[in-house]
Amino acid sequence: MGAVSLPINIVSLTNSNSNSNFTSLSATSHYTSLSSLQLSPSLTATTTLSLSVVRVQADSEDYELKQMRDMAAARKRWEALIRDGKVKVLTPREAGYAVQLSNKPFLDVRPSNEHNKAWVRGSTWIPIFDVDKRLDAGSIPRKVMNFVMGGWWSGLPTLSYDSQFLAKVEEKFPKDTELIVACQKGLRSLAACELLYNAGYQNLFWVQGGLEAADDEDLIVEGPMPLKFAGIGGVSEFLGWTDQQRAAAAKEGWGYRLVFSARLLGVFLAVDALYLGAQQIGRYIQDIRSH
Repeated sequence: MGAVSLPINIVSLTNSNSNSNFTSLSATSHYTSLSSLQLSPSLTATTTLSLSVVRVQADSEDYELKQMRDMAAARKRWEALIRDGKVKVLTPREAGYAVQLSNKPFLDVRPSNEHNKAWVRGSTWIPIFDVDKRLDAGSIPRKVMNFVMGGWWSGLPTLSYDSQFLAKVEEKFPKDTELIVACQKGLRSLAACELLYNAGYQNLFWVQGGLEAADDEDLIVEGPMPLKFAGIGGVSEFLGWTDQQRAAAAKEGWGYRLVFSARLLGVFLAVDALYLGAQQIGRYIQDIRSH
């Protein structure tokens, strides 16, 4: 087996709701041709700004294309692991039975922003990716890009691969352990299974669909929120526009929906007030200038 290509920003790829369009033109070469122009002094500021915008566009497109290629290659490797029986598949209910009746260890590889909302009782938490709390020249552009590309809507933070993940698992579990591995949606746990298999773990069980696919009675859960809600956030959660919240609204009825309808109305009123306020300020500034 070849080694897993990490870190891969699996979360941003699997949870993004944006429909990005990619062109066959190389944005990088376009930027290079622009940067070779001879600039006159009067155009320097404008052109510098334009070059900065193109640079960001090029970096963003190259990054997304690389992520798509990496994810496609990773999916093929993961499918092979399951097809060849190197990683066994469990439903969330089967995983719950294995934990409760056979006391099998349950490894939760989700990041802290998901784990802190809800977790399986008795599980061991070792995240393969966790929230990137660094504020340096390398991480800040990634965080800005993540926010602009949909993080503001989904609430997904920028994650970074924990290079000590394997060492932490090996410290906790012998390699002959029958280990159940789970994440929120089922993809990061596959990446973890690949790493663990390559490191010598031969008795791995992957929870298909992740913890989000679990029904209330499947697993004994602790924490302030249901497991299904652990992976949502941002503006979409605030407005109740996630699939999980819509499903809950269908069960709970109008009382549940009214809460989010009131929030949406509040947002519209706030935006309207800001717009009217901006207009008033604009008129006030015009009056000052006219006098």
